[in-house]
Amino acid sequence: METQRHVVLLRGINVGGKNRLAMPDLTRLCAALGGQNVRTYIQSGNVALDLPPALAQTLAQDLQAAIAGELALHVQVVVRKAADLAAVLAANPWPERDVALLSVAFLADTPTHAQVADLDPARSPPDVFHVHGREVYLHTPNGLARTKLTNAWLDARLGTVSTVRNWRTVQTLAEW
Repeated sequence: METQRHVVLLRGINVGGKNRLAMPDLTRLCAALGGQNVRTYIQSGNVALDLPPALAQTLAQDLQAAIAGELALHVQVVVRKAADLAAVLAANPWPERDVALLSVAFLADTPTHAQVADLDPARSPPDVFHVHGREVYLHTPNGLARTKLTNAWLDARLGTVSTVRNWRTVQTLAEW
């Protein structure tokens, strides 16, 4: 059966002692859902795995349910084809800026034009954002910890789930 490489991004695990999820448990759950060559990156919920296309379509929901059922954790899951990450890197709206200040919010769904137009560009100066498909590029000169461009704000305004990764993590995941 033909497989494709996918990247799974879990939101809010192992951050500040909350939603503790051991990577061996995450690896086991991904394998139980049909993932092959499962590999995790750091402790914050990044997984690369090979999946048949049919299984990839429901992986986010299936993995959320498996984590909730077996580990009693309620976490959001966003999935991308590994090949999509190269496109995310190529679409960087600010290639001249310091990559240490760049992040990407991966959205579970594509927002509507109206939802994107409703975002307040002056919400968190000097921070800026750029929405491109299912990604929101963030440039946060004062750091992600100080920005008002939060997951909660993005989720509420765009009507979907988001999870943020810094630029170096996105680069690493794209190389998998």
